[in-house]
Amino acid sequence: MNKHKSRYKVVIYDCDGVILDSVESNYVFYNSVMKYLGRDEIDRNNIDARRVLHTYSFNDVMEYFFDGDPQRNDAFRFAKTIHYRDLMPYMKMEDGFVTALDQLRGNTSLAICTNRATSMDMIIDDFGLSGYFDFVMTASQVKHPKPHPEPLLKVIDYFGIKPAEAIFIGDGEVDMQSAKSAGVPFVSYKSELPALARIQHHSEIIQHIFSDK
Repeated sequence: MNKHKSRYKVVIYDCDGVILDSVESNYVFYNSVMKYLGRDEIDRNNIDARRVLHTYSFNDVMEYFFDGDPQRNDAFRFAKTIHYRDLMPYMKMEDGFVTALDQLRGNTSLAICTNRATSMDMIIDDFGLSGYFDFVMTASQVKHPKPHPEPLLKVIDYFGIKPAEAIFIGDGEVDMQSAKSAGVPFVSYKSELPALARIQHHSEIIQHIFSDK
């Protein structure tokens, strides 16, 4: 039974850094590629590399590291042999996420918009998220992943709503840029990015969505 009035018809979540803390799994993935090529691990103090591998799509990350590299094709070929199941032990759910979903479900539609390409269905199953989301948009479903607006616009189109009737919760610049270009209100999670609101815990989004202000 609905007890609250939502300010938005659809709440859209990014995955990495919002639903999951997956930074370590991303380092494990791309360092496996580096090891295969006989190279040093990625410098964890390299803020730009961390930003890219954590927020961009697989193809864009690989091009960041290997564009013009003579081993580019070998890197892509090996990377595609790494299975999501090998990375799962390095992922964990963000605190309070499922509790927030339980409060939102039935009061608004829920969606995911991620630059992940092929692993989202397995993540939903493995982390007990089946049945929560009405629509899941991945990089494999679009020509241009985030920061392009195409993924969010396809979510908006699916629900048949106006961009302003949805809200997108993300943690990276690609999320912010995609939301801005699509005209979707943006909430920044655990970051200082310009946004309609900045939150540090998923319980805070509940306060925002059900607020009259």
